[in-house]
Amino acid sequence: MNNEILWFAEILANFLLIILAYRLFGKWGLVMWIPVSVIVANIQVVQTVSLFGTVATLGNVVYATSFLITDILSENYGKAEAKKAVWIGFFSLISMTLLMNLTLFYTPLAGDDFAAKAHESTNTIFSLMPRIAVASLIAYMLSQHHDVWAFHFWKDRFPAHKHLWIRNNFSTLISQVIDSAVFVLIAFYGVFETSILFEVFLTTYVLKFLVAIADTPFVYWGKRIHRKNNYWLKVE
Repeated sequence: MNNEILWFAEILANFLLIILAYRLFGKWGLVMWIPVSVIVANIQVVQTVSLFGTVATLGNVVYATSFLITDILSENYGKAEAKKAVWIGFFSLISMTLLMNLTLFYTPLAGDDFAAKAHESTNTIFSLMPRIAVASLIAYMLSQHHDVWAFHFWKDRFPAHKHLWIRNNFSTLISQVIDSAVFVLIAFYGVFETSILFEVFLTTYVLKFLVAIADTPFVYWGKRIHRKNNYWLKVE
């Protein structure tokens, strides 16, 4: 299966899992997805692939879904709940980085080839984590706080349900510029040549842009789930 088909399949899988989590667990299903998205994204990002003829890092899809989550939380539960979810993601990323780097100090079982290979593979992935984590933390905090602020900025001006797509997309698309620029610069400056660095930034943003556009129906779906749940609560 080629990378492009996998990429579209990953988008659909992420969105459907988010909706499933929301239906099963309500608001906490959404909050749960925040640490999932930031942790998985920061593991996937160490892998560079070719997508649509350009250089791209993985993790863009699952990370971009964190903006979908904060937008649904902002719309259905308010700014305070969205900010709380952002801080949960921040804490989870710091915790993972600390715990996985502590793991690297262990000595694998002597004479066990599998243990040695597992330790080497873990070291390959997570020894990069401190720099990537710093880049991700800074980019995450700046972009997510902007996203929550911008969502409510546009909501004050376009409060109608039919304008949900405006506040969802206008807030996320600018936030993605902030996130991509800050992350790529901190994480990969000096690692890649300038031309590749710019290509990674451009590709990262375009891919997140496409995910942001694609998530619009799922924001409306999330709003419908919230209204339906509230209806049944009133009936009970």
